[in-house]
Amino acid sequence: MPISGQHHALPPGRERATLLTLGAVQFTHVLDFMIMMPLGAQLMRSFGISPAQFTRLVACYGLAAALSGFVGGFYMDRFDRKRALLVLYTGFGLATLACGLAPTEHWLMAARLAAGAFGGLAGSMVSAMVGDIIPPVRRGRAMSYVMGAFPMASVLGVPVGLVLAGKYGWHAPFFLLGSCAAANLLLASIVLPHLPTAVADHNPGRQMREILSHGIHLRAFALGAVLVMAGGLLVPFIAPSFIVNVGLDEKFQLPLTYAIGGLASMLSMPVLGWLCDHMDRFKLLAWLSAAAIVVVLFLVRLGPSSLGVAALMMALFMVTMSGRFTPAMTMITNAVEARYRGGFMSVNAALQQAASGCANVIAGFFVTSDSAGHLAGYPLLGTVSVGFFVLTVVCAARLRSAAPHVSTPGKKDVVPLTPVEVPA
Repeated sequence: MPISGQHHALPPGRERATLLTLGAVQFTHVLDFMIMMPLGAQLMRSFGISPAQFTRLVACYGLAAALSGFVGGFYMDRFDRKRALLVLYTGFGLATLACGLAPTEHWLMAARLAAGAFGGLAGSMVSAMVGDIIPPVRRGRAMSYVMGAFPMASVLGVPVGLVLAGKYGWHAPFFLLGSCAAANLLLASIVLPHLPTAVADHNPGRQMREILSHGIHLRAFALGAVLVMAGGLLVPFIAPSFIVNVGLDEKFQLPLTYAIGGLASMLSMPVLGWLCDHMDRFKLLAWLSAAAIVVVLFLVRLGPSSLGVAALMMALFMVTMSGRFTPAMTMITNAVEARYRGGFMSVNAALQQAASGCANVIAGFFVTSDSAGHLAGYPLLGTVSVGFFVLTVVCAARLRSAAPHVSTPGKKDVVPLTPVEVPA
């Protein structure tokens, strides 16, 4: 049996409920990161900070998540997934509320560091649980549900957050997000199954050595890191560029643009999930990356435009950018044995968050404000991001060459581990 075939079967109804709950948890995690981007213009005005300072405020979340994720790689497989997720998610919710209460830029940065530390680990547990309960033959579609948190955040969370921020100030979206986290915590405590995933005789040092020394793991880590770099370079300045370069107003047109883009991405996710389970995942990733390159080269050069053009470009960007994550994350999840999955996904999340944080900082060196208030350097930054799209495909090809099973659709006859007894 291939290493990716190890999973714990759940009854169909319990499986669906578990995936929906994990998607809700991931939704708040993604929204917590995304909400900073469209609030960029308001935060820069409120705190009197430059674009470079704003990128550091964004990047601190990812860097904290990276550090906690690496530390978590030593210990995550010692605990059952549900218990670990509930503890981490509690810390995430409290830190998010602290963001809304922050009186200064430095207090906000401290709260963002805490939110990143807890949120990054919680997100890795979500991915690990998907691998725990879903067989390879359906893992692509299941991963698309969890990855659907990105478009859902765009359709629902970001527009609502922007409306609240416009009416009540930038603090309001964080209070809303903290309330959602509290509701999700209650839901998760009831719905999520207790999986016997804790590794007996767990040795943190040995576990980490085995995770970091495996050649297939290293190729998967490389793919995960470069996957987020292309988007991490561009996303922090999409909202500010749409306001100052394209000419959208931030109270109505910008939220509507995010909602249209997110809706397009949400509609495309089930299709991409189905394709991921029925065709070579590497080829799907390569085609989506090629499409994303074309979209990015147009997007970063977009000048004063109508709302329709801006919404179309946002929709194409979100569909191609977020769509790449379904085949790529399925390949990464399939690259690890079940006994390493918690620590592996924690390290992978750490590397992805570090890559995202570094990309945010790098973006700050390219993008500046000119005398007219427009963002300069965005086209050059887009060209740099294209290099990371290409590198993503190269890393995926190297992973497939070392472990062909990660890319091919799962076989129907994979036998799961003993089904888990769960309460009704």
